[in-house]
Amino acid sequence: MIGPHAVLGRLDDEPEHTAAERRFIVRSGDGDRTFLARLPRPDTDPTRWAIEAEGARRLSIPGLLPVGEVGGGPAELPWCTAPYVPALPLPAALRAHGGPLPGPVVQALGAALARTLATAHAQGVTHAGLSPAAVLLTADGPRLSCFGAVRAAAPDGEHRSGLPGLDSGSLAPEQAAGGRPRPPGDVYALGAVLAYAATGHTVPERDELPSFLREPVTACLSRDPARRPQAHQLFSHPEPAAHAATVLDTATPSPIPLPASVVVALAHQSAQLLAAELPVTASRTRH
Repeated sequence: MIGPHAVLGRLDDEPEHTAAERRFIVRSGDGDRTFLARLPRPDTDPTRWAIEAEGARRLSIPGLLPVGEVGGGPAELPWCTAPYVPALPLPAALRAHGGPLPGPVVQALGAALARTLATAHAQGVTHAGLSPAAVLLTADGPRLSCFGAVRAAAPDGEHRSGLPGLDSGSLAPEQAAGGRPRPPGDVYALGAVLAYAATGHTVPERDELPSFLREPVTACLSRDPARRPQAHQLFSHPEPAAHAATVLDTATPSPIPLPASVVVALAHQSAQLLAAELPVTASRTRH
C-alpha cells in the first residue's frame, strides 16, 4: 500500500537507476480510481523530496505532471499522486521501439518540452529535474515528472555530481558544482533529453545527431549558461517534417506522433491494468 492506495505495479518495467523517484500505478481503496503514485528513492532525503512534491502541487503548467495529493507522515515515506493515464518513461519508449525514435517524433517531442519549460520559466519556475527518465510519453503528449530533483538531491552550495537519482548526462555543469538551479540548467537538460531520444545516449558526438538537432542541441549543451538559448527560442521556426511544431503554437499540451511500437506498449499497459485485480483489504471485506 502507498497511503490508502493499493499498488498494481511499477510504471517502469525496469527500475531506472537514474530516475529521481520511484513510480507506481495504484488504485484507490474503493477500486474506482487509478493514480500514478511517486515516492522518493530510498537513498535520497525524503524531507527535501516532500518539499518539492508540495511545491509541484501548487503549480498548474501544461505539460507538467500534476500533483493532486501529497501524503506521508512520521511512520511512512512521503508520497504524491497524479491522475493516471497510460504512460511510458522515455527510456522504456526507446526499448519498446528497439532504438532511437524517428526524427518527426523527436522534433515534436522537443517542441512540446520546450513549450512546457518556456511556460514554467515565464512564471519564474525552474523544473530542475528534467532527464530522459523524467519524460513520460502519453497519447496526449509528453508529461514532465521528477520536479525539483536537483534541488531535492542536495542544497545549493553542495556538489551534486554523482548523487543518486541524478542523470549525470542531463545535469548542467553549474548545477553539478552546487549552483542554484535556474532556467539555463533546464535548457541544458532539454538538449540532453533530445540527444537521448535521437541517439540513445545523452552525450553524443555532434555528427551522431540528426542534422535538424545539431545546432539546437549543441547550443543547449554549452557549458556556459549564458550561451544557451532560452526555452522559448527553441523550435520556433518551421521544420521540414510534417508534424513539426513551434514552441508557442498552443497554450495546452498536444499529442505527438508516436511510433506504432510505443502505441502498442501503451495499449498493453492499459490492458494489464484493466485485468488487474485489486488486492483484498480488511476494509473491503466489511459489510
